[in-house]
Amino acid sequence: MNESAPSRLSLFVETKSWPLEVPFAITGYTFHSFDAVIVTLTDEQGRRGIGEGLGVYYLGDMPATMIEQIERVRGRIEAGISREELLDVLPRGGARNAVDCALWDLEARRAGKPVWALIDGQPKPHALTTTFTLSAGEPATMAEVARRFVSPEPPSAAARAAAKSNADLIHGAHALKLKLTDDARNAERVRAVRAAAPEARIIVDANQGFTVESFRALLPALQETGVELVEQPFPKDRDDWLVGLDSPIPLAADESVQDRHDLEKMVGLVQVVNIKLDKCGGLTEALAIVERGRELGFDLMVGNMSGSSWSMAPAFIVGQHCRVVDLDGPLYLSEDREPAVRYADGMIDCADEVWGSGRERI
Repeated sequence: MNESAPSRLSLFVETKSWPLEVPFAITGYTFHSFDAVIVTLTDEQGRRGIGEGLGVYYLGDMPATMIEQIERVRGRIEAGISREELLDVLPRGGARNAVDCALWDLEARRAGKPVWALIDGQPKPHALTTTFTLSAGEPATMAEVARRFVSPEPPSAAARAAAKSNADLIHGAHALKLKLTDDARNAERVRAVRAAAPEARIIVDANQGFTVESFRALLPALQETGVELVEQPFPKDRDDWLVGLDSPIPLAADESVQDRHDLEKMVGLVQVVNIKLDKCGGLTEALAIVERGRELGFDLMVGNMSGSSWSMAPAFIVGQHCRVVDLDGPLYLSEDREPAVRYADGMIDCADEVWGSGRERI
């Protein structure tokens, strides 16, 4: 991953709010929009690199703080910072993600080839099976959505006309991710979705919402319905609850692993690590997690904090190394970038033209 020689850069920072037509519920939060910071870096030859970051809401990593972090080091960035130097200048989080991805995009422009081709040993990306996420809600509602998601038949013309977002057009899904809550209806939710989607792979995400007792009480329903993975069952500051848990279903760490420095503490406690560029602070750090995670014996998952196709494209590169892919974020927005990542037959595909193509945008 050799970088081009640094040169003077011009930095432009802006925000973009992505409204949701339908609120999205997880443990402790209901989202009505997702707000992004967009970084554009322009070099002395007029070549531009763009990166998008959404931050980490549960850490207070929001657009205002992200912009403040970037502005604080504007001079250092505009002097021609490298991606490796950026790791020491900005903390992990959405601000560094946006700048790091802009640097990768700019480097691709300078090299005249796509970002993936700049990464040592990175194969040409191919389409990946992705999960499609069901917001926590009434069991019957979740079952109805799951039934639509896995239907092999595309929506009718009337349904397309009435669609509020691209999520209303999902069909042919092979894998579902269920957001659960901290109430007593999770078993009912999982059973309802399984009845509606008997062939789908199912993972569940607690978003830190379980206790040891509630998790053990839910386990029979999870085993009965063939759930393949439980993501972040406990609060991120209670990893000790995982000691001796001996779960019959594999566990994944999300909030408990922000970057590569959190990996070793999770050895023996979870089997899977969820990599998100907004958590770890960019594609550079995400690739470091891939390398170190493999060394420590973890299976890998790639996720997202929502965002447009500009957020999914660098994560799609990481997804080429992962057993579990969760990159459906743009589908729940009321609009997306063009060109956009493509969803079809339960898969995500990302052409080089979406982001990091090595060619100038028109």
